[in-house]
Amino acid sequence: MPVLFLGHGNPMNALEDNTFTQGFQAVAQKLPKPRAILCISAHWETKGTFVTAMEHPETIHDFGGFPQALFDVQYSAPGSPDLALETKKLISSVDIGLTEE
Repeated sequence: MPVLFLGHGNPMNALEDNTFTQGFQAVAQKLPKPRAILCISAHWETKGTFVTAMEHPETIHDFGGFPQALFDVQYSAPGSPDLALETKKLISSVDIGLTEE
């Protein structure tokens, strides 16, 4: 599988059909279904670096000032504590914590 950097752009793209979202859909049509997706966020301010390690993580809406319809969007992707641990083991440049928060 290739490694892709996919910036989400405007959060409203979760609700819209536009060139940006159509591009995501076109890429998705060309790739096989991945075993997992590692999503990295720079939207958190924490002491340390963490990997979410729970079976059923919640959708986090880390923005404000948008219509309620955007806050109603849920992405119920399954989590993988095993993959979280594997990710932690692969990274040696910084201490990685596993979290269920």
